[in-house]
Amino acid sequence: MIQEKIFDFFTSFGFSPKAVILFLGALPVTELRASIPIGILVLKQTVKATFFFSVLGNILPIAPIYFLLNPISKKLSKTRFMRGFFEWLFKRAKAHAGIVEKYETIGLMLFVAVPLPGTGAWTGAIVASLLRMRFIPAFIAVTFGVIIAAIIVTALTLLGKNTLM
Repeated sequence: MIQEKIFDFFTSFGFSPKAVILFLGALPVTELRASIPIGILVLKQTVKATFFFSVLGNILPIAPIYFLLNPISKKLSKTRFMRGFFEWLFKRAKAHAGIVEKYETIGLMLFVAVPLPGTGAWTGAIVASLLRMRFIPAFIAVTFGVIIAAIIVTALTLLGKNTLM
């Protein structure tokens, strides 16, 4: 199972289960969609601990993404490869920005709250940065979106766990 391989990889470096959950919650590829099911089903952590460390890991990258995206992208876009990467990233983020542009912070929260590929804290922070939203309202909106997404993913994980038994 892929989740067990991920766990084995991290524990080989001496990470505790809670650190694995935090780290997976912070990664753009996994975020809450992976950290919660892995925390509950594979690492056998409590729902409360899994929820807490997943949410914490997921909100940690918001400020660095928001504040560093523009200066880093300008600096790195001097190479053709990185320019192509940032063009792709910004185009992808702007394609998801419709609800955010229309409803602003509430739209940002709802966008992040839907636990589907292409949504989440990373994309929400990128969209907020690209739209030049004020940081504090954007941070609060993304954080509430993360909490709503965590509730949804936790409920689905527990429902799936109960149907497996």
